[in-house]
Amino acid sequence: MEAPAAATRHVLFLNWRDTRNPEGGGSEVYVERIAGELVRRGHRATLLCATHTEGPAEEITDHGVRVLRRGGRHTVYLRAALVYLAGTIGLGPLARRTGGRPDLIVDVGNGLPFLSALYARRPVIALVHHVHREQWPVVLGRWLARFGWWVESWLAPRVYRHCQYVTVSAATRRELATLGIDPQRVAIVHNGTPDMTIGPVPRSTQPSLVVLGRLVPHKQVEVALRAVAALAGELPGLTLTVAGQGWWESQLRQTAVDLGVAERVTFTGFVTDIEKRELLASAWVALTPSLKEGWGLTIVEAGAVGTPTVAFRGAGGVEEALVHGETGLLADDVDDFVAKVRHLLVDDAYRAAMGSAARAHAARFTWPVSGEKFAALVTRAANVPAGTPAKRWEETYELTP
Repeated sequence: MEAPAAATRHVLFLNWRDTRNPEGGGSEVYVERIAGELVRRGHRATLLCATHTEGPAEEITDHGVRVLRRGGRHTVYLRAALVYLAGTIGLGPLARRTGGRPDLIVDVGNGLPFLSALYARRPVIALVHHVHREQWPVVLGRWLARFGWWVESWLAPRVYRHCQYVTVSAATRRELATLGIDPQRVAIVHNGTPDMTIGPVPRSTQPSLVVLGRLVPHKQVEVALRAVAALAGELPGLTLTVAGQGWWESQLRQTAVDLGVAERVTFTGFVTDIEKRELLASAWVALTPSLKEGWGLTIVEAGAVGTPTVAFRGAGGVEEALVHGETGLLADDVDDFVAKVRHLLVDDAYRAAMGSAARAHAARFTWPVSGEKFAALVTRAANVPAGTPAKRWEETYELTP
């Protein structure tokens, strides 16, 4: 344990999901690991998220983070406001169960933010993994997509106009600037790389691919299926493992059937951390065909076990999680994606060199380093009165990238 911080804080994280949620992903890993790093530094951390069947209403994680699950997929936003407001007068569950009101709120915006800056009389840090401009039309119908984009692109920047922002990549900081958010107010705190230490895991004897993540449309797993279909004739032993779960799985299974590759594709469903490490370590190449990622956690996870990745250029933070031509390859379109997958599969020396470089690149990103940066932001933000104009923030606290 590290020595407690000179001035400890109680930090309340508002996030729609947690890592035990069946639909949880890299955003949830980031929030809980950062919260755990704050706990290691003497702070207290509470995560308020939606309820689900895989976790109790309240628990404490292995990293010492208290998790409160309230509301459902859509009502969690209102429940967060009610819990906070009750806690501010010392009567609600937040005050009783966490020992008092939070000193600071980290409001995580996964497309729709909690808008806590409207009601919280505490400093707020707005955490944005990536901008969802491309995802809204894919996930929602026309009118709901317009509403979601209006909230993200017009309402949120105005609600958080006095707040410090945090994101996980320079790509997202540039996108936030297009929404009118001054880059000087946006700090970058990268993801750490999870511990991928495992015993000896041999590579598969035949060419193998792996996709890891939630099975939802904007992850574009269909691209991986098309790559298998395109390369199967040249590489008869080629297989693909799709690790993860989500409501789009039935459609992906049907696509595999339609493409004639169903016998080559294994859908594992949820995998444990150990199973994930073994899958990534045994595969020849990892694929991240996602439309947009704030960072690309699975890319550095694969890199940590020496597996290079193919992803799309322009897909957000993947261009930082992956160094094109060194730790993996970035494709311009689907045909180029397939071509780059083929290049890595057929050239053993090229693939091995990229795997070694990917392992070294992944080692640069650690949770303790990220936690130290975030803790500094917490200390600084907690000392700024709520509602302080952004200009005074910048002048007084020298906000820099």
